[in-house]
Amino acid sequence: MSDEAVPVIDLDRADVRCAVDAACRDWGFFQIASHGIEARLIADVDAQMRMFFAQSREVKRSVVRSEQNPWGYYDRELTKNTLDWKELFDFAAQPAGSFTPRWPTELPAFKTALIAYYHACEAVALRLLQVLSMNLGMARDALDRHFVGDHSSFMRLNHYPACPEPARPDGLTTPTKGHMGVNYHTDPGAVTLLLQDSQRGLEVFRNGRWFVVEPRPDTLVVNIGDIAQVWSNDRYRAPLHRAFVNPHADRFSVAFFLCPSYATNYAPLPSTVDGTRPPRYRSINWGDFYSQRTIGDYADHGEEIQISRFRIGGDA
Repeated sequence: MSDEAVPVIDLDRADVRCAVDAACRDWGFFQIASHGIEARLIADVDAQMRMFFAQSREVKRSVVRSEQNPWGYYDRELTKNTLDWKELFDFAAQPAGSFTPRWPTELPAFKTALIAYYHACEAVALRLLQVLSMNLGMARDALDRHFVGDHSSFMRLNHYPACPEPARPDGLTTPTKGHMGVNYHTDPGAVTLLLQDSQRGLEVFRNGRWFVVEPRPDTLVVNIGDIAQVWSNDRYRAPLHRAFVNPHADRFSVAFFLCPSYATNYAPLPSTVDGTRPPRYRSINWGDFYSQRTIGDYADHGEEIQISRFRIGGDA
């Protein structure tokens, strides 16, 4: 496997489990081909996303999200307590408790295209979840029960406008001048699927360096999140990644976050624990963790909650 580029994995290859395991251990990121999502559906989602973000601020803010209902439009999100240079739209295919999807009435085809793409990504993500389960020594369907029915997965449309003062600091620092699209972070869920456009902007941190995840036609980007790191008892590490912005071009992407039901408690899987490798995390409740993690999206509340708070016996 190359040390200079995020691996590309054809999901139809015979050794897909080995390829995914190596990518999760070495990068935490990979790109997938032969994912089965129709090109027509991807084109529809891209077109609807661009039409939405081209709407007036008044139209977009008519479906603005809030702390009470985090699904909808937002343009003031913080990462590392720093304002991101982006606007977004979050939604899920169904209500979850008091969270209800909000849809702009000005775009009648918007909801249909997005929900169809959501379900297509959900199927791919669940397929990858089963690969992870087997690679970690569990039955294929051992983790499915946390992600069917009342789960908290959601999708995000991202628009990174051209930025007159972009920043791209070395290492794990936030810019003191200029702007990042999104500062460095890990994803809190299990698996993320990302559809990129042709504009470069996504980077992953590995071996003390930032690597661009080059846009590739007909592929989706995959990265594992904090839940997969905990399940694996640190065999896999959720990768730090960020988005940079361009002074001359806008960038668009669509992210699907596979997240469990809010009632889910997760900890190192039994198959990852033995006499020589004790559990490195205590049990974490997803609903509690995620609600605390997302508080910082709205205001500067100090240190963001991370899974390191639940680590047993210090860092490894």
